[in-house]
Amino acid sequence: MSGGKEGNGGTAIAIPKSLTDFQYQTQPETLDVQQKSEKLFIGISKESTLQENRVALVPSSVAILTGYGHRVVVEAGAGEKAHFTDHQFSEAGAEIAHSKEEVFRAKILLKVAPPTLAEIELMHPNQILISPLHLPIISGEYINKLRQKRVIALAMEYIKDDLDNFPVVRTMSEMAGIRAMLTAAELLTSTGGGKGILLGGISGVPSAKVVILGAGIVAENATRVALGLGAEVRIFDNNIYKLKRLQNQVGRQLYTSSIDPFYLREELLTADVAIGAIHSKSGRAPVIVSEEMVSRMRPGAVIVDVSIDQGGCFETSRVTSLDKPTFIEHGIIHYCVPNIASQVPRTASMAISNILTSILLRSGSTNSIEHLLFSNPGLRHGVYTYKGCLCNEYLSERFQIKYTNLDLLITSHF
Repeated sequence: MSGGKEGNGGTAIAIPKSLTDFQYQTQPETLDVQQKSEKLFIGISKESTLQENRVALVPSSVAILTGYGHRVVVEAGAGEKAHFTDHQFSEAGAEIAHSKEEVFRAKILLKVAPPTLAEIELMHPNQILISPLHLPIISGEYINKLRQKRVIALAMEYIKDDLDNFPVVRTMSEMAGIRAMLTAAELLTSTGGGKGILLGGISGVPSAKVVILGAGIVAENATRVALGLGAEVRIFDNNIYKLKRLQNQVGRQLYTSSIDPFYLREELLTADVAIGAIHSKSGRAPVIVSEEMVSRMRPGAVIVDVSIDQGGCFETSRVTSLDKPTFIEHGIIHYCVPNIASQVPRTASMAISNILTSILLRSGSTNSIEHLLFSNPGLRHGVYTYKGCLCNEYLSERFQIKYTNLDLLITSHF
């Protein structure tokens, strides 16, 4: 090539001289400056309510977070009931605090039980709280104290992932479904307070009948256990897609029905076990079974209301705890523990920790959880108080507190 023209009769291509000269001119020096990610300050407190045995982060997750330079403070004894020692947390890079005050100085507070009113007093403005929101035990005073403290509070069970699922609910539901059925099997025995019925039948003796309300993850895992033990299962849900999905997942034809009062009443009258597994996306679980229907069930039958953390789907349900998990109403044994997965605290802690660690790592890379809220509608879905404002419509209606749209609040802050 010569003089900017191609040889062999090719088409001439004119190259502006100014462009070729520009390559050789001295250029201003530039630095590839990346915005530094914020180092998070995370606090893990020891739980003291509802006989809670879980811990929000396990040592392996702490090691990952501290490896990225984040600071983690763990209250002494926080992991004992889940069989994680202070030494293990310390070896993973956590600081061990011997008072709640030290832990509550953290910017981000992680809890597996709702904070008590006394714990809320230790909080500070703009602190981020991630914990469950057990609807039956919270009050207007509880919400107002969080507002007065100007805390950004997220309910674990309402946080969504990128696929619009509820990851904490899903993983806890897997365990809750398994534990619910095993618990029901125990409560049917004479030592458990029941009529001495074996959940799965034996040769010549019919098996127990189980009615499950809901066709989600709890129902799927409860169904697997019930079928594995040999029980007869009936599943009710108004979402036909969920009923089909459950049958496909279980891999066999099941008795399923929409929640028709006539058919539901008919099945409950002869049921030995009823499992409540209805989940609400934003507020209280709907009451599906009236007190009158419960009163007509077989004496000695068992109700396990897994939906109790959202108020319960049986009208007779009320919150119980692991030290006194049951009560009898109309001759029916009720088991209404909101943190049923706390019966297997080590497994449950590891499951929660995996989810929270992912959120925290993303927060650190986006500069803070507040920045992540701005860009992540799934995480925003979990927020119920934001810097003095109530952002959950259900709680607003329930406690008659002014509701403020979170999207408007976040937009005004960024």
